[in-house]
Amino acid sequence: MPVADFPLGPLQTNSYLLHNDTLAIAVDVGGDPAPMLDYLVGHKLRLTAVCITHRHFDHLYGVSALAGATAAPVYAPTGDDSLAATESGQGGIWGFPPVTPFDSLPMPTGKASFCGMDCEVLQTPGHTPGGISLYFPAENLVFTGDTLFYRSIGRTDFPGGDHAALLRSITGTLFCLPPETLVYPGHGPATRIEDEREHNPFCGSFTQ
Repeated sequence: MPVADFPLGPLQTNSYLLHNDTLAIAVDVGGDPAPMLDYLVGHKLRLTAVCITHRHFDHLYGVSALAGATAAPVYAPTGDDSLAATESGQGGIWGFPPVTPFDSLPMPTGKASFCGMDCEVLQTPGHTPGGISLYFPAENLVFTGDTLFYRSIGRTDFPGGDHAALLRSITGTLFCLPPETLVYPGHGPATRIEDEREHNPFCGSFTQ
């Protein structure tokens, strides 16, 4: 299944569209979604869901606009509900602009389906209390939000962050995925589970 990546917003958040021939889902929307809307129109796709990996402002800036333009429902992890009314969730922190409010539904837990594609909603807290990753086994890919990056990991100095929980999420959940699994992170380039097991400097002591 094709994955289109759009680095959007003030922090160049990776905002993704995963789709088949006719249907698509969005994963995080970090800024003005105009390029995503152009892609949907150009490929004659109907957006069926906007999925949020965690409630940090830089992953939310374009959610309201994209959902409004497509009438797609928004799914957010309930474990991050405590962040919704904070600056890290609403924006305003460090002088960044506020996030336009949007309505959301609870993100499914465990096995789910989007666009007819089987998905496993993995609980990967640490960067935030309720952060999730979206694993599509048939497509051999996972969207990790800000949990795991190319040769790096998510920061844990925001409210609700937990470094030990983050490492458990990575080594006990993400690193248990098949080694060839493609990792699409919230920022920076894509990578693979096998590469991060072997080369991620923040997790080496946990993978020997």
